[in-house]
Amino acid sequence: MKPLKLIGLTLAALLALSAQAIAQDIPVAVAGPMTGGESAFGRQMKNGAELAVTDINAAGGVLGKKLSLLVGDDVCDPKQARSVAEKLSGNKVPFVAGHFCSSSSIPASEVYAESNVLQITPASTNPLFTERKLWNVLRVCGRDDQQGLVAADYIKKNYAGKNVAILNDKTTYGKGLADETKKALNAAGFKEKLFESYNKGDKDFNAIVSRLKSETIDLVYVGGYHQESGLIVRQMRAQGLKTVLMAGDALNDKEFAAITGADGEGTLFTFGPDPRNKPTAKAIVEKFKAKGIDPEGYTLYTYATMQLWSQAVAKVGSTDPKKVVEAIKAGEWDTVIGKLGFDAKGDIKAIDYVVYKWDAKGNYAEITKQGS
Repeated sequence: MKPLKLIGLTLAALLALSAQAIAQDIPVAVAGPMTGGESAFGRQMKNGAELAVTDINAAGGVLGKKLSLLVGDDVCDPKQARSVAEKLSGNKVPFVAGHFCSSSSIPASEVYAESNVLQITPASTNPLFTERKLWNVLRVCGRDDQQGLVAADYIKKNYAGKNVAILNDKTTYGKGLADETKKALNAAGFKEKLFESYNKGDKDFNAIVSRLKSETIDLVYVGGYHQESGLIVRQMRAQGLKTVLMAGDALNDKEFAAITGADGEGTLFTFGPDPRNKPTAKAIVEKFKAKGIDPEGYTLYTYATMQLWSQAVAKVGSTDPKKVVEAIKAGEWDTVIGKLGFDAKGDIKAIDYVVYKWDAKGNYAEITKQGS
């Protein structure tokens, strides 16, 4: 019996050591819409975070410890985002890559600020996120007042003398983006013919489409997400409208093409220069493709948030969020999406939006270059 007891003790000791090792991991998190209407973007974020954590751990981890990734699902709902933030804060994470929707990132950031958690969003573009003088917020993407300028510049150059309508879905992101685009157009002397709203989650847009038809709208700018935009396109084509739809970065997922089919041809959206084409991303893109993953949209942006945080932690020798955020704002950082620098608010210093167009085969490509 003694050998059996020894084996039992050995197994127990190994399990104890294993549990102790897990307890010594540094927990970090990614949070976004893992389910619900915007789950395509939650999937992008989760893919980016998972590979980044795998790569960081393979390279030795952070401060001699491995990272363990927690995943928060906010369904792009403000109340659930706050609940997710409270749970992650309770798990003592020093850093969260998230959230996706601005309507989630903004309330979550208040919880994180009170709980001493650094939040770096790869995707939330509403200016308010970084305009509240919170110490703990950064973003590796641009802002809607930058994105709106690029959209407005394209519209005024290509649709001068034409009829333009602006729609929004009443969300923090959608309404904010539509307002910024309208503001930039109006400042350039371009007046839209129609400014209307709808509810996120709506399925029937025939009344709006009929209005677009009666007003002979040439281009409709939509501040909203890919699902509703896709349905608007389909219902425009069903009524015989050739009106071009243009929207923001929330159209950057192949799920949009799955909704529209060939009807999506000619649809426009703004986003940063495709990070998949950057030399800094080549090796990581190949890793994703080997896994059968197309790292589109915010996948690489999320990978970059993990890189950014881990590099800053290594530099200051601590996961202390206040020390880390100070270091990030004071330096420049090499990431998969290029070199990043930040201003005092937590915004990236470079403005890099361009215009993309969808084709009939469900692919998209840049049609303008940065600064054009």
